[in-house]
Amino acid sequence: MQRIDLNEKWRLELDGRAYDVDLPHTWNAIDGQDGKDGYLRTRGVYSKTLEPQNGVCYLEVRAANSVAEVRLDGEKLCSHEGGYSAFWTELTGRLKKAARLEIAVDNSPNEAVYPTMADFTFYGGLYRGVSLLVCPEKHFLPTSNGTGIWATARKKESGWELAIDFEVSSAAQSSDVTFTLKDAEGQEAGVAKVKGSAGHAVITLARPHLWDVDDPYLYTLTGSIESGDAASIETGFRYFSFDADKGFFLNGRHLKIKGVSRHQDREGVGNALTPEMQEEDIKLIKEVGANSVRLAHYQHSDYFYTLCDRAGLLVWAEVPVISRFSQKRQLNALSQLKELIIQAKNHPSIFTWSISNEITIAGENKGLKQALIQLDSLAKSLDDSRPTVMAAVTMCPAESELNSVTDILGYNHYFGWYVGTFRDLDNWMAKWRRVAPDKKLCLSEYGAEGIVRYQNSAPVPGDYSESYQAVYHENYMERIAAADWLWGSYVWNMFDFGSAARNEGGVRGRNNKGLVTFDRSIRKDAFYVYKAWWSEEPFVKIAGERYLKRKAGASEIKVYANVDMVRLEVGDHRAELAGAHVFKFEGVPIVKGENVIKVTSGELSDTLVIEGVEEEPAEYKLPAGAESFVRNWFASDSDEIDPTRFSTADRVRELLRNEEVQALIKKFVGNKVPKFLLALVKPFRVRTLLKLPFVKLDEQMISMIDRYLQTIKK
Repeated sequence: MQRIDLNEKWRLELDGRAYDVDLPHTWNAIDGQDGKDGYLRTRGVYSKTLEPQNGVCYLEVRAANSVAEVRLDGEKLCSHEGGYSAFWTELTGRLKKAARLEIAVDNSPNEAVYPTMADFTFYGGLYRGVSLLVCPEKHFLPTSNGTGIWATARKKESGWELAIDFEVSSAAQSSDVTFTLKDAEGQEAGVAKVKGSAGHAVITLARPHLWDVDDPYLYTLTGSIESGDAASIETGFRYFSFDADKGFFLNGRHLKIKGVSRHQDREGVGNALTPEMQEEDIKLIKEVGANSVRLAHYQHSDYFYTLCDRAGLLVWAEVPVISRFSQKRQLNALSQLKELIIQAKNHPSIFTWSISNEITIAGENKGLKQALIQLDSLAKSLDDSRPTVMAAVTMCPAESELNSVTDILGYNHYFGWYVGTFRDLDNWMAKWRRVAPDKKLCLSEYGAEGIVRYQNSAPVPGDYSESYQAVYHENYMERIAAADWLWGSYVWNMFDFGSAARNEGGVRGRNNKGLVTFDRSIRKDAFYVYKAWWSEEPFVKIAGERYLKRKAGASEIKVYANVDMVRLEVGDHRAELAGAHVFKFEGVPIVKGENVIKVTSGELSDTLVIEGVEEEPAEYKLPAGAESFVRNWFASDSDEIDPTRFSTADRVRELLRNEEVQALIKKFVGNKVPKFLLALVKPFRVRTLLKLPFVKLDEQMISMIDRYLQTIKK
């Protein structure tokens, strides 16, 4: 098969104007991230002339967000719903002469296609490129996954087998098809020969070299059709299991999953990434010491899965069934899950298929459980070698019957940022172990905003400082490491990402919870928290690299390191600390003017020059009037109810009279709540409503809502 790149010289008709563009391309690279007045969600038509071609031809569109239609010389060939998977259509016999190809792409809101509501930008465009596949008459059919070959490694009592499924063209049905497996050194490891009509073959191995996070060993499987085409894929041998008390095991060895989550976009580029950008993301993920990545909240580029295979990163793969369930989107949910599994199942790095994320955040709609069961069953029918998973949101009760749908489970918690304090994570996990001791759980999301221009010597939740983000992750890392029964965790997020609707902390259009900035240029302090816990590469790093002007006097100097002893010197002051991960030097004298801070551990060292000042710069603090979704939750960290502030004991009508409550409703709900519904609930106490059967909030969640209401004065 010959793959011809079609990425250059397209004409784009968009919003009444025409542009000359190359692929990959999105029309929301800027407005999808600036957070000004929404972003362009419309229909754009990409077009170009295809040269004449002989033989069998297929068009490959690697992603088009979110609904696409393909036409050739005005004739419709196919349509596709779903913005994150690839699709193919045959052009055989249609390119006897030059022809005009048009691909219409539409990212307008669509109630039939997931996602419709989520905390990320739905970039429009042909953002992963387009190719023409030219094949001989006898070939593997590329229209399901690009190669027409699937390989699944299975551990047996007496060894291993590689189960191979394949699809060939009608001309190759009676031909011999030979599959040859070669190891990483190019030596033949096994052969199978079948007829093209068989569609299945098996290669057995006694003791294959296993794929592992520390040794991502890959084999190459090549299928050859007699007098026809050939196709190759990479594959690997590994096995894994989960235990509710002991966690995750890879190849029989216990392994705590140390994960980060990743959105695929980048500042000024949107989702139209180059291969080099994908490779840089992998390097940063490996540098922080992670062994797993949650590819949220949709199917990512096939090239990125390949990079994970080669880098030894375990992959949580998922579909964008997110936030708000609707039965009319169920067919699309099933379609996107099927495409994800069929297109990505060859990648040995993938260890689980995720069927939904925070699907109850907008309420537990009728039919949701059955829809999730249907998705789970589909995943198992397409691939019974991997477990299914979903990520639940904090408000979903531990006792929820939804938690029994998938094989393993994750929970998204932001205690200490959106709700509660770090203490609430301890309480929640203790309750989980009482209520659901048989469930296999991970922490699938947690994080805090960290904007690098904001610095604070006494950080608190809601100050959006890089300093508080680091403190937040220090606390979470301690708790995660202590919970041996958790099979893993995933930081939200590895990188800042675009979310056009956001306006927080004086930054519009993005979510700033990344360990690395949106442009990948700055590793935040929180990055080094994880490097200190996870990485085996020895290092020392002084925290506060951007906190260069500090108030003169006694100060705390924090150091992140994966050594057991750190020495500090500044002027005549010397200090030494034993410990691990986070080293806090208290009472370090900072004089007015220049202070050269140096830390060492053996041959390792780091230096930071701090200017001692009378008053720290105003720009280090969140500016007055900046939009903030987060409050100082520590201020209400008490079991006593202040009667001068609101609580769940108050009636709805009393809250609705408050200007701040009115502003919050307008900001986050708008005018979507019917007036008749407000009139009905006004007489009720908040606590009464929260305990209704269809709301199903437990006492822990009600307590956290109490804390929030206690931050609002009557």
